[in-house]
Amino acid sequence: MTTPEFDFKAMIQKDRDDRVKRNFESTFLEYLQLVKSNPEVAVLAHQRLYDLIVKKGAEIVKTDENPRLRRIYGNDIIKKYAFFEEDFFGIDKTIMKIVRYFHSAAMAGEEARQVLYLVGPVGAGKSSLMESLKKALEMASPIYALKGCPMREEPLHLVPKHLRKEFEETLHVKIEGDLCPVCRYRLKNEYGGEYERFPVESVGFSIRSRKGIGVVPPVDPNNQDSSILTGSVDISKIDLYPEDDPRVLSLNGAFNVGNRGIVEFIEVFKNETEYLHTMITATQEKSIPAPGKGAMIYFDGVILAHSNEAEWNKFKSDHTNEAILDRIVRIEVPYCLELSEEIRIYEKMLSKSKFRAHIAPHTIEIASMFAILTRLSPSNKVDPMTKLKIYNGEEILEKGMTRKIDIFELREEAPREGMTGISTRFIMKSLDTTLSESENNCINPIAVMESLIKSVKELGIGDDEKERYLRLIYDTVKKEYNKILEKEVTKAFIHGYREQAESLFNNYLDHAEAFVNKTKIKDKNTGEELEPDEKFMRSIEEQIGISDTAVKGFRSDVTAYMFFVMRNGGSLDYTSYEPLKDAIEKKLTTSVRDLSRIITQAKVRDKEQTQKYNTMVEEMKRNGYCDHCCNVILKYAANNLWKD
Repeated sequence: MTTPEFDFKAMIQKDRDDRVKRNFESTFLEYLQLVKSNPEVAVLAHQRLYDLIVKKGAEIVKTDENPRLRRIYGNDIIKKYAFFEEDFFGIDKTIMKIVRYFHSAAMAGEEARQVLYLVGPVGAGKSSLMESLKKALEMASPIYALKGCPMREEPLHLVPKHLRKEFEETLHVKIEGDLCPVCRYRLKNEYGGEYERFPVESVGFSIRSRKGIGVVPPVDPNNQDSSILTGSVDISKIDLYPEDDPRVLSLNGAFNVGNRGIVEFIEVFKNETEYLHTMITATQEKSIPAPGKGAMIYFDGVILAHSNEAEWNKFKSDHTNEAILDRIVRIEVPYCLELSEEIRIYEKMLSKSKFRAHIAPHTIEIASMFAILTRLSPSNKVDPMTKLKIYNGEEILEKGMTRKIDIFELREEAPREGMTGISTRFIMKSLDTTLSESENNCINPIAVMESLIKSVKELGIGDDEKERYLRLIYDTVKKEYNKILEKEVTKAFIHGYREQAESLFNNYLDHAEAFVNKTKIKDKNTGEELEPDEKFMRSIEEQIGISDTAVKGFRSDVTAYMFFVMRNGGSLDYTSYEPLKDAIEKKLTTSVRDLSRIITQAKVRDKEQTQKYNTMVEEMKRNGYCDHCCNVILKYAANNLWKD
């Protein structure tokens, strides 16, 4: 069967025709009619970027309808912006602050004259956030500019000052800014001051072509040339024109090309302070110096900057930098601290790579656990793994009590949490290493843990920190994985696991309800009325550490929650209440531990054992394992789980 030919020529021609239709080239007079019909044509840079962000929509998270998110955010109002949702995970509050900055700047607030500065650890997403904004501009509709203007400036600058109020009332816009020296010269000498004849054209944005997007990398302190920022004087024309003639100007600096768009400063504080003085005038005065003896030039652009925290701390400690510090909106970009969101980060990165290996279940989860554990501060209230689960919005009970641990108390203990630890790049490199060392094109949690251990040992960090990271792998991550694996292997082995779980759940609910209401249980077979089975209930409650003094409260919580679900039309099963689900699964795991040990360790199996073993393997393969990783996982389980 042959694949039908696709008409690429037609597709290319259609795109070309569409672009021609969008292209605009006419006079200022016709541009005025465009603005009259659509005032949004003449918006300033901050407004343009804000509109691009909100145009894709935003969702207000209703935490009262989502127990997990309520545990994470409490009563805080959380907005998720579609503009960022495909590329950024676990930093919703940071993104909200960024959007808040653009919203205020779009309304010509003080932020319109401030630098948006992102600070955070390496690999937290600062550069990626900047890239997303720049790419949004590239994909945006073209803007209108004076033809031939090196600043790509707003055509309304042609309107004389004495007529601006009248034009503003007619067009319903605010005219801000003045003509650059080059256009002022052309208006006078080429058009005889008749500004209505000045040509206007549509122009787009481009990172690579430096159109509306200027980038300033760190500059050698011994060779800091301001021409990188504001352009220079063309020496070849000095002999032809006077020194103050606009025709000698070469306006190709970052602020020139970034006018009406973005100017990005990479590792901004690696530059000398004197080099950043242009930033002060560009923000507060909305103007930049012209090269040579030229006048100041109006600037309308979004100034973005970013660096790591060490550079920021060094810069702010010098009191002579107050003028710049006062013109900065600082937003922290911490590492993600939610396990489920961290997993999504690696899944996104892997999906965009040529990574085609089979990934065993829990592989990315285990790597993500280690990353987040390194970012969390120790707490006297909970162990590291419990804290990780709380930050992930999981239902956690303190041992022996029914009181929930307050996530907000934990956050108050460690306000700097997320600003240190292992980066996403480190984890991705470990995953790459694991794959390169695999002979079966398959990676699994055990191999990833080994790779993480090797990588940590090679890290250029202090011995104490290195020892802490290794302990997290050996004492926390590995133990948690053993629990996960024990449950998974057992679930695969037990025939009718869910049926047994549901039976235990229903029995417990009947007995707990009778206990709370001080009634009796009616035996389904004999019809005899019996007291609630205390021994049976305790055999389940003890699995999650509910003490004798806490049983009354726990049973009341369970029955109250179940009645609440039923009253609201919900359905009940053994997974409905997380603590009870955990207890039931642990109860079942305990009851088959010996049998699971025999099946996974037996070298010589009889026919029945072999059949059960094969059934377990098939179930594991249905759950995402391949033949290779299933074999590795079961050998690991045989050697590390259910030991006498």
